[in-house]
Amino acid sequence: MSTIVLTGGGTAGHIIPHIALLHYIEKDFDKIYYIGSANSMEERMVSSYKNITFLSIETCKLERKFTLNNLKIPFALAKGILQANKLLKKIKPDVIFSKGGYVALPVVLASKKIPVVSHESDITMGLANKLMAHKCKVMCTNFESTAHTLNNGVFTGAPIRHELYNGNKHNIINEYKLSPEKSTILVMGGSLGSVNINKNVRAILPDLLKKYNVIHIVGKGNIDETLKQNYYIQIEFTDKISDYFATADVIVSRAGATAIHEFLALRKPMLLIPLSKMASRGDQILNAKNFNERRIANILFEENMSPQNLKVAILKLFSSRIELIKNMSKEPNTDGTKKIYEQILKYSKLAT
Repeated sequence: MSTIVLTGGGTAGHIIPHIALLHYIEKDFDKIYYIGSANSMEERMVSSYKNITFLSIETCKLERKFTLNNLKIPFALAKGILQANKLLKKIKPDVIFSKGGYVALPVVLASKKIPVVSHESDITMGLANKLMAHKCKVMCTNFESTAHTLNNGVFTGAPIRHELYNGNKHNIINEYKLSPEKSTILVMGGSLGSVNINKNVRAILPDLLKKYNVIHIVGKGNIDETLKQNYYIQIEFTDKISDYFATADVIVSRAGATAIHEFLALRKPMLLIPLSKMASRGDQILNAKNFNERRIANILFEENMSPQNLKVAILKLFSSRIELIKNMSKEPNTDGTKKIYEQILKYSKLAT
């Protein structure tokens, strides 16, 4: 009987890689558990997979400004470690796969002698992965430069969901009556949406809709009923993302590492608008700069974003799309799913 524990959460970028790996995990492991936060994004996303048993523990996110909630972190972490330790003793997994983040930290710290394989999406290590790195047999990475900074780093590339390669654009074109003669822009603000991107895209909608279909993933609660019109599609979130990716000729997006590596694997020209340092640790800025320097993405910094600048950047994206696709086609390790799974197998009992 082979058993694996998956852990990580807080954003879709911490959860989607697990879903990508299921294509392999389901073939070899008899029992699959996911340990995360109760009433969370990871619980909602994982609950649709009947072969995964979801278990919850106490977690607490570090806020990047002074708040009383941060004072609770040592107590919540201690409680989470005790809860995770109890669950792991009961489950007795062969291996743990961690996607990092504050959700995974208690589980990895409670792992004791259970082998842990972890994955870092960004160029720079997140705080949780820094704290747990010594507990991991290997730290898989999306970026080659990241692996070189670690004693246990292995450059694998990113885990890519198998179903993304099978999207059908006609499903979206027919459902929403998009114009097949127009190119399509897909706008994404990340799993939580982006007020600033939404505002600026909507400010230039009249100009965009003259030439393009616009599919806009706005985030929960951000649909504007007053803007409903032909060739402009607003959705909060979708479980049919493969069809939307297939429909997109170009993508305007935040620069979360999971998302941009999916765009890269699918050869989708991208305009990246990374979260500013005011709202993050700056990881998206580094991700976007790296892609831009490799000439596989264009970039617009949030500090420079205005309706006019965004319009110019989108026009430039279309004019450079052929070059971007050509450069993306030359990239190595655009799909690291199998390489990551090989590391999981290597440290599980299935390897013996």
